[in-house]
Amino acid sequence: MSSGLLQSVENSVAVNPNVPVLHTGDTVRVFFKIIEGGKERVQRFDGVVMRIKQGGPNASFTVRRIGADGVGVERTFPTRSPRIDRIEVIRHAHVRRKALYYLRDRRGKAARLRERKTAMPHVKAAQRAQAAASQADQD
Repeated sequence: MSSGLLQSVENSVAVNPNVPVLHTGDTVRVFFKIIEGGKERVQRFDGVVMRIKQGGPNASFTVRRIGADGVGVERTFPTRSPRIDRIEVIRHAHVRRKALYYLRDRRGKAARLRERKTAMPHVKAAQRAQAAASQADQD
């Protein structure tokens, strides 16, 4: 009985239209809203998408960046979170793994990922569909 209620609540969570199609290895710039005291501001987090967890309403993605003093910082964002203001995809990388945990052990140039020269066709189609949907919503 409670699982049916839980599923109905999870399914009622709307998809965030500001989240584009992401792939492991993409370098992204995530802008998310944080509340400090009574003020709300947008904070930026740049990094590489290390993993994408599918799962409908519970989907999330983890972004890793190198912070101060060379310390790696990882942050996991829920995909459907209304706190995500927008996501900019800076570049796409050619990777052959679902999760890039091996980047945790790499430093400097060893942590670089090879750039994918052309975007995958299904990504371009999804981006075009998303742009058309946002155009239709604005009209």
